[in-house]
Amino acid sequence: MKSRNCHFFLFVCLTSFFWTTHGQSQLDSIPSFLLLGKAEVPKQANYSLLPEVAKAFDRMANAAQKEGVQLRVVSSFRSYKDQRRIWNRKYKRFVAQGLSPDEAIKKIITYSTLPGTSRHHWGTDLDLVDAKPLVKGDVLLDSLFTQGPYRKLNEWLTTNSEKFGFYLVYTKDTLRPGFYYEPWHFSYRKLSLPFLEAYQKFHLLDSIAKDSLLLGHQHITPMFKSNYLQQHILGINPCLLPE
Repeated sequence: MKSRNCHFFLFVCLTSFFWTTHGQSQLDSIPSFLLLGKAEVPKQANYSLLPEVAKAFDRMANAAQKEGVQLRVVSSFRSYKDQRRIWNRKYKRFVAQGLSPDEAIKKIITYSTLPGTSRHHWGTDLDLVDAKPLVKGDVLLDSLFTQGPYRKLNEWLTTNSEKFGFYLVYTKDTLRPGFYYEPWHFSYRKLSLPFLEAYQKFHLLDSIAKDSLLLGHQHITPMFKSNYLQQHILGINPCLLPE
């Protein structure tokens, strides 16, 4: 517990300094555990986000409420261990179905990220739905946002989210590589953009392949990492990419 608390204290101090005085030297000062989802992120009532992100989200939620849209956070911060648990569960299921390790990994990364590469690790990203419509089962389906019960939510976010600093990550652009269209996934650009820049600078994908508890880690080859970086980590809304 002491180590965990120390990580949280260091996280708050470093990130507060970082996003108020952003520059190359500040990128160098960010420890890798912050970017890999191995730090603690402050928990609010129903979600965990960085303090600045939480305040921006509250402003957006209040504005949406006035127009009949009740924003509900389905997913916010997700730790490395949580992402690895999701990955390992899917990997075992797909291999049990007869897929090869490479095929299983390819199927996983259709929607799920490799642990240590999720934008949800940073406390800047969140998945949103409208709390008003009663939707049973999986609420994160793009069909629900286009012609379904979340259509009003989708239209409101398309028009207003950027006013509050939140940008859609995985757009509907058919030329965009990587993860499929996710109309529910938004990122607070002011902080996530420099975090992505730091992530690239530190070449953090190299450390993930060494995790012996990650199923299929032997198949994370240099070629896989190169392709994954270009297609999945950088295959996002251009507004969220460092210059």
